[in-house]
Amino acid sequence: MFGLINTERSVETFAAFIVVFLVTLSVGRLLKRRAGVPFGIFFQLFALAVATYASAWIYGMDFRWRNHVGAAVILLSTAVVIALMDRYLWDLYFEKRRQIAIPKFLREIVALLIFLVALLLVLSIGYHAERELRGLLATSGAAAIVLAFATQNLLGGVIAGMAVQINKPYKVGDWLHVGDHFAEVMEINWRSTRLRTNDDINLDIPNNEIVRTTIINLHYPTEVHAMRFRLGIDYNVPPNQVKDALTRAVQSAKNVLRDPPVKVFLVDFAESAVTYEIKYYMGNHARFNETNDSVRTNVWYELKRQRINIPFPIRTLQIPRRPTKSGEGGQEGARQILREDRIFGCLSDEHLESLVKEARVNHFGRGENVIVEGDEGDSMFILLRGDASVSVSKNGTSIDVASLSEGDCFGEMSLLTGERRTATVRANADCEVMEIFKTSMAAVLRDAPECVTQLSELLATRKMETEGLLKNLEQDDTEASKAQEYSATFLSRLRSVFEL
Repeated sequence: MFGLINTERSVETFAAFIVVFLVTLSVGRLLKRRAGVPFGIFFQLFALAVATYASAWIYGMDFRWRNHVGAAVILLSTAVVIALMDRYLWDLYFEKRRQIAIPKFLREIVALLIFLVALLLVLSIGYHAERELRGLLATSGAAAIVLAFATQNLLGGVIAGMAVQINKPYKVGDWLHVGDHFAEVMEINWRSTRLRTNDDINLDIPNNEIVRTTIINLHYPTEVHAMRFRLGIDYNVPPNQVKDALTRAVQSAKNVLRDPPVKVFLVDFAESAVTYEIKYYMGNHARFNETNDSVRTNVWYELKRQRINIPFPIRTLQIPRRPTKSGEGGQEGARQILREDRIFGCLSDEHLESLVKEARVNHFGRGENVIVEGDEGDSMFILLRGDASVSVSKNGTSIDVASLSEGDCFGEMSLLTGERRTATVRANADCEVMEIFKTSMAAVLRDAPECVTQLSELLATRKMETEGLLKNLEQDDTEASKAQEYSATFLSRLRSVFEL
């Protein structure tokens, strides 16, 4: 009879073991399949421990042994809790819903804390009667305090990293102004933020330090941001003239946005110069070096053309010098170019000398426009040094139609007729250009009125060549009358433009 009872209890115990084990495994597989919970070998061990504890309870196993199995169940259950937390808290809530990336190290820290809490509960509750374990707990507590002090900076960095991930003051790819550095965010991890400057210098700033500083995010809410720089200008130049020149120069610089427009402010009257501040807008800060170079290069050339000086310091001794022979050679070259041009063939050497003396030599940097199609113009140009390209606009597209080299003239039609510029001339390299003005030409024509008729005939001939009409005027009365009509029109226009 007694043996029969033991047999029945053994069957019940085995049945309980099988049922609990299979039910626990089924629940785990359901969560893994439906929700993607990352259960592994520890869950199978947990299911085995739970089934063992249930069968031991039914069988009536000795309390001490059952207590050991219960401790194993509690410790293995931490793997289940950690897996559920990884899936539902870190993955679904933070990363998918809140779009916050949780570092792997932080997950491991939290998992370790959960296991340590479970271990302390098992030791303090399940084995409270053991003196050795009590001593071990006391020693572990002291060690934990020492460890906390030793790792306070590390934990501070982790907590600050969490704050950065949650508040999102910046993200990977943003450009920040931190302290004296402008740098791009390359990585945000649990301990620090890694940055890289325009000079490819890597910075690794701990998160608990970066959150205590003022962070200027140049890419929030958009990449468009303003940059400023200051420049000293000669006191003798009117402020409005300076502002116009600086605005033109900076607005045409590479990567500078047209909207919002460039702004120039007069900010100070310094010892040796009037200080102006230039504010311009750009996009991605990765292009700052080339933008900064283009802005300052354009400013130098524009100020040079406008005869606006960037003054030397007040204590610098500046000795004016006589123009060099190369400048005189440039004037002689300009005179020779004008002598060979058909339009100026009717002028005497004295008249050409007068035009050249009254002319002004300008410098244009590579990529700058010397003249722009559609602009008003009352001057012509002689290319003394460098080369340039000529383009026209058609259907919104710029088409190159010619190239200019040293000795070429351009812009004479606008000078003589007052027409708008018919093409754009852009410097392909640094160019030295002599500009002849309407006032100088008017003085020459008043002194040589016989040249006006010759000029009108030459302009008429050039226009007919452009239109493809010039063939044989002696044999074609229609074309001859067309030439006379053009000549009369240009004569009238010349007298009007130069008030003759």
